[in-house]
Amino acid sequence: MRTMATWEEYLANQANIDGIQMTWNMWPHSRIDAQRLVVPVAVFFTPLKERPLDQPQQPPLEYDPVLCQRASCKAVLNPLCMVEYRSKCWTCPFCNQRNPFPPHYGMIAEDNRPPELYPQFTTIEYTLRKATTLPPIFVFVVDTCMSAEELKALKESVQTALSLLPADALVGLITFGRMVELHELSVQGISRSYVFKGAKEVTQKQLRDIIAINIGGHATGQNTPAGHATPMGGMAPGGIMPQRPPYPGAQMSAMPSAHGAPTGQIPHPQLPYNKFIQPISDCDMSINDLIEQIQSDRWPVPQGHRPLRATGSALAVAVTLLEVCFPNTGARIMTFIGGACTHGPGAVVGEELKNPIRSWHTIKEDNAPYMKKATKFYDGLGARAVKNGHVIDIYSCALDQTGLNEMRACFNTTAGNVVMGDSFNSSLFKQTYQRVFEKDANGNLKMGFNATMEVKVGGGLKLEGMLGCCANGNVKNACVSDTEMGIAGTCQWRFCALSPKATVAVLLEIVAQHGAAIPQGARGMIQFVTQYQHPDGRKRIRVTTTCRNWADFATQQPQIAYGFDQEAAAVIMARLASWRATNENDTPDALRWVDRSLIRLCQKFGEYHKDDPSSFRLSDKFSLFPQFMFHLRRSQFLQVFNNSPDETAYYRHILMAENVLESTTMIQPVLFAYSFSGPPEPVLLDTSSILPDRILLMDDYFHVLIYHGQTIAAWRKMNYQDDPQYGAFKQLLEAPVADAAAILQERFPMPRYIVTEYEGSQARFLLSKVNPSLTHNNPYAAEGGAPVFTDDVSLQVFMEHLKKLAVSSST
Repeated sequence: MRTMATWEEYLANQANIDGIQMTWNMWPHSRIDAQRLVVPVAVFFTPLKERPLDQPQQPPLEYDPVLCQRASCKAVLNPLCMVEYRSKCWTCPFCNQRNPFPPHYGMIAEDNRPPELYPQFTTIEYTLRKATTLPPIFVFVVDTCMSAEELKALKESVQTALSLLPADALVGLITFGRMVELHELSVQGISRSYVFKGAKEVTQKQLRDIIAINIGGHATGQNTPAGHATPMGGMAPGGIMPQRPPYPGAQMSAMPSAHGAPTGQIPHPQLPYNKFIQPISDCDMSINDLIEQIQSDRWPVPQGHRPLRATGSALAVAVTLLEVCFPNTGARIMTFIGGACTHGPGAVVGEELKNPIRSWHTIKEDNAPYMKKATKFYDGLGARAVKNGHVIDIYSCALDQTGLNEMRACFNTTAGNVVMGDSFNSSLFKQTYQRVFEKDANGNLKMGFNATMEVKVGGGLKLEGMLGCCANGNVKNACVSDTEMGIAGTCQWRFCALSPKATVAVLLEIVAQHGAAIPQGARGMIQFVTQYQHPDGRKRIRVTTTCRNWADFATQQPQIAYGFDQEAAAVIMARLASWRATNENDTPDALRWVDRSLIRLCQKFGEYHKDDPSSFRLSDKFSLFPQFMFHLRRSQFLQVFNNSPDETAYYRHILMAENVLESTTMIQPVLFAYSFSGPPEPVLLDTSSILPDRILLMDDYFHVLIYHGQTIAAWRKMNYQDDPQYGAFKQLLEAPVADAAAILQERFPMPRYIVTEYEGSQARFLLSKVNPSLTHNNPYAAEGGAPVFTDDVSLQVFMEHLKKLAVSSST
């Protein structure tokens, strides 16, 4: 029994320290047996997982990692390697190559090991000393087609963000309405900008010509009037014109700079002088003045029309600017939009209000005239940003849709942040936006830039693909499977941004032939090698290595079943179903696939007599999985009814980025009850839990809701909480508020906070999530509880039907 407990502790530690969680923790050795598992063998991995403070912290390693010498392997030295200290050699567990240690490891011994061989450091980080360093770049793209009040709130948030950036960070500013303005940051006392027509996309040549005038000059020429600018394509005094690098990934040569490195910062190579993108330490006053001067777009809006908003053109200017000036360097394009794009490339709706923006209904009827063209345009921008390692963040605050559905490639492929709110003046937006700039214990931003992740696998495994917010690295080797799922056909993926919570799912294929013996001591090996630009500008490589044991399905099925992780399995099914739904135009096929998979899993791992539903049993390791699938079927990830296309794109993006724990909350919300009969307790997500003398706290990740039962609501209206003799009632009202505040504090993006009551209009958020065991069709199904007006089947009916199908001889 202790062995099982130790194994459970090992898995919990691996999730907590290395950010690794798997759907199956013991793997069948053959391809055919792996297909019988139904739920794919997958690994959830959080590349920048923060190491818990109670764990040993690694020393800084300022040297390059030691690699396996086999050209087709190149796995990194790790604690799972066999090390021969006498002969100063190590055996790679991925390809069994014997490698000598490099000369500077000459002092290695069993009692003098380098940190990368310590068993507690299965995740280790190297800081590369030779790699060129550059500070992070932030370009703010601000929509001016909004009311003065909204714009004022947005400007305040942007100014707060500027104050939170590191002193050496580079910043740029673009504003847009009908026209797009690219602002110079170096002119003191006057504001000067270049205006682009919003009606068409800027070309690289146009922007290169403008930048050629404004880049590469002496620092001393900061106030040079426009007439004295360097001639187009000419050579700037004191520096060379930046050319596009001859190949992707080539670094720009270092050039004279207007600024030195701030005290305490790592010195960066000198950058070309650039009037549009400047170090915050040099242009703090001028950019704050420019933001202060931004006014609502002055172009008149006729009655019954939408403002002319050139979002697509503005994004194109930002992408092209960074593409030309800072290729293959960490940068964020922070885009703030207050409505839909109506003008120029990327328009998602017409100018006239009588023509509403597309809905799921019009999409399914093929009556969304702007959608295909706009999606193609934003897909192209996303691909260009990915090529250069630039992130596109979208902060959308409006009462109507703004076109997130068409823009989804911009934030999904670049791993950008998406925030969807009603107003820039809301605490939801303000607090979420401030959280973007959270800092770690060393005062560095909690974000990684321009990252690539390579996944290496040992014998018996291949890579089917990845599900997450990233882009295909297009690097194929012998470890890449012919079966493709998600972002596939590669062993390397690109992440323009990484946060400490960003989680990806890697789908594995087991390739051994059926009946092949398991080699003595063999294990399934996986290594994640993530190279990224740290906010301090240095290149870092983080290496995480893990393994699992092989098992014979014929003789060890109970052990394989015991290694099932039903939370991870529910989340991989949700990600796969969402991926399929997005790529199959939201036909019912994804839902049917979820149903078929659930039935097959129950047939494989349930205990039952043929054709006897009452005999059906599932072990504790599988018992929660059917209800996860019940709630997944009803969730906003698969049911587009009652959600706009923008909301669906937003919800699916968050599902693809979050870790297993948070994702299970999205699939099956958590419900807590507060009453006078005892301390707060988790209760069933069921209508029977909605009682008059209870307060409920529901967390579905996107909303945190407090619901007051009928009696509680009546007492509250009578203000009993203000009467000292009812102190206990006051405490009861305050307890869920304190718990809700703790949840709101932790999460990004911040959830919507709702306080409602019996028959309150917003009680619908709760009623739409609970299992409808009590409905208007069966009002006497249970004692107490509140009936829900729905035709959805209840979990009980769903389970009865599942049992019938699982035990049936004909399925």
